[in-house]
Amino acid sequence: MTSLPRFFGIKAITVGAALSMTVGLAFAGEVVPADQIIKQLKPKPLTRGLSVAVPAVDPSVKTKEVNFVNSVRNRSTRSLSTGEREQIAEIAASKPNIDLEIQFDYNSAAIARTSTQAVRELGKALSDPSLKGTTFVVAGHTDGIGGDAFNQDLSERRADTIKRYLVQNYHLTASDLVTVGYGKTKLKDANDPTDAINRRVQVVNMDTKAASQ
Repeated sequence: MTSLPRFFGIKAITVGAALSMTVGLAFAGEVVPADQIIKQLKPKPLTRGLSVAVPAVDPSVKTKEVNFVNSVRNRSTRSLSTGEREQIAEIAASKPNIDLEIQFDYNSAAIARTSTQAVRELGKALSDPSLKGTTFVVAGHTDGIGGDAFNQDLSERRADTIKRYLVQNYHLTASDLVTVGYGKTKLKDANDPTDAINRRVQVVNMDTKAASQ
C-alpha cells in the first residue's frame, strides 16, 4: 500500500519516541480516573497570543487523515499491514492520547485482575457524552521478551481484548475503535525491555469528528 505523504509531519524514525512521551507517563503505577482520561483525550483548542499555539492543520491533510482512518475502521487488527500500522502511529503521534498501564497476564491477552479498575475507568471515559462519536485507536504493546512474531500476535490480541471489553460492557460502537498491535517495537522502557510497564495500552483520539466539521 502506498504510504501517506510526508506532510503528516512526523518522520517514521521519530514515531516511537513521540508515542512513548505521552501524558500517561505522569500516572505511572496509578489507576487513571475517567475524568482525567477524558481531559487528556479531548482535542486541544487553538490558542492565540504569547502562549504556544496549536497550529491549524491544512484541510487537505485533515481529509487524507480522515479517509485513511475510515479505511481501517472496520478492519480486523490482524489484517493491518506493517505500513498501515506505522501510518496509524504517524497520525496518532499528533493527536490527544494517553498511555495507560493496563497490565495483562504474562504471555496472555487476559486482563490482569489488578488492572480491572483501570479498564473500567477507560470504559467510563470513552462512553462519556463529551467524546460521543469519536474514533479512538486502541494500541496494544508487549514487553521485550520473546520473538517478534509472537509479540506482534500477542499485542494484537491484547488490543482486541480491550475493544471487546469496551463494546460488551460500555456499548461503544465497534467501528469507532480501531485496534492495532505494535508488539515489542515501541517499548515504554527500552532500558528494561522485560519490565511489566511495557505491557500496556495506548488510547488515541483520532479527532475525525473535528476534522469533518
